Amino acid sequence: MFENLQDKLQTVFDNLSRRGRLSEADVNAAMRQVRLALLEADVNFKVTKDFIGRVKARAIGAEVAKSLSPAQQVVKIVNEELVQTLGEAAPLDLGGGSPHVIMLVGLQGAGKTTMAAKLALHLRKSGRRPLLVAADTRRPAAVEQLKVLGKQIDIPVYTEDPGVSPPEICAAALKAAREGAYGVVILDTAGRLHIDDVLMDELAQIKAKTNPQETLLVVDAMTGQDAVQVADGFNRQVSVSGLILTKIDGDARGGAAISVRFVTGVPIKFLGTGEKLNELEVFYPDRLASRILGMGDMLTLIEQAEASIDEDVAREGAERLLEGKFDLDDFLKQLQQVKKMGPITKLLEMVPGMSQVAKDIPMDDAEKQMGRTEAIIKSMTMRERQRPKILNAGRKRRVARGSGTTVQEINQLLSQFRRMQKMMRQFKNPRNRKGLMDMFGGMMH
Repeated sequence: MFENLQDKLQTVFDNLSRRGRLSEADVNAAMRQVRLALLEADVNFKVTKDFIGRVKARAIGAEVAKSLSPAQQVVKIVNEELVQTLGEAAPLDLGGGSPHVIMLVGLQGAGKTTMAAKLALHLRKSGRRPLLVAADTRRPAAVEQLKVLGKQIDIPVYTEDPGVSPPEICAAALKAAREGAYGVVILDTAGRLHIDDVLMDELAQIKAKTNPQETLLVVDAMTGQDAVQVADGFNRQVSVSGLILTKIDGDARGGAAISVRFVTGVPIKFLGTGEKLNELEVFYPDRLASRILGMGDMLTLIEQAEASIDEDVAREGAERLLEGKFDLDDFLKQLQQVKKMGPITKLLEMVPGMSQVAKDIPMDDAEKQMGRTEAIIKSMTMRERQRPKILNAGRKRRVARGSGTTVQEINQLLSQFRRMQKMMRQFKNPRNRKGLMDMFGGMMH
């Protein structure tokens, strides 16, 4: 989403880095470019004006003039002011007695129903016991959609017979949650194509009957400044406690994510980063600012690894690697662990300095290559995985037919695997073993 903005800001910073000292004219010229980049990214005009004003005041001041690296100091200032614009991290309010009620609101098409399931999965991973409530009786198949999603993640969905009003459904669900000892109740409410009195009246009735601790507005980030206006409208009428931005992985310009907190005063709590139910991130302004500026996001990458990777599989792979026993079957297991974390290009974007590499790799090509590698290894017998040297011409032709690939691709994989084995032999040295085990273990803790 932030690719174009990231490229333009990087160009500005590169130009500044060519100057040993920055004059006021240099800063003014750079800020004009940054201002244009933000406006082109659909950042709110008032937000842009305020942001540029704060950055310029600091960039022309003593902290840059006395710096040994003025350009880096400007980047630091831009990063800090961007974090301030995005607001502070705001965790969910789940204190006090249970069940805690989370009410999801928003316009039709923003992705509320899918987000309800994502949020339920996220809360269960953190040790909560959630109950989903199908309170959208207006959109055709909304109830059925939530039931299907609930079944996928093995989380119960509360429903009522047709004809029962949404406020009554939510009140009955809350009673059932108390009786069933559920810790969190997530209400999937109806949306509209636009804000109207009927929608707001229904939401007000639901709030009165359930007294939610969190009223979260689900906003489609790809709608640009419309998303900011929607957030402002909902907040004025139903008092929203937090925002969830969906479709943050889309190809829109990204201005809504930067503008919405500043304009509405409502904190962003989550980012929907993809279509899969595990693609939900807790919002941290400093991490998003780092991504926008192309500085990576290692903390989120580590958290995704902790949530996705099986610690026993990772440690077993490290131990077999150290013992010189790492074979193609182990490689397949590790590849499948990495795939759980998401598309490879998304992972690269979180590594500092690798954002440009990620842009140069078409996502489809990267995913297809991983799929072909997996298919090749799966087409081998266990003996062939354990002893790749026995793969003669006839065996390779059989594997190629079974995996839908070519003998040339199989040879390339085997060549890469041999190089990896050769590189890893150095870790047989006791002085290197501890470093490798710390690396694997550190990802888990």
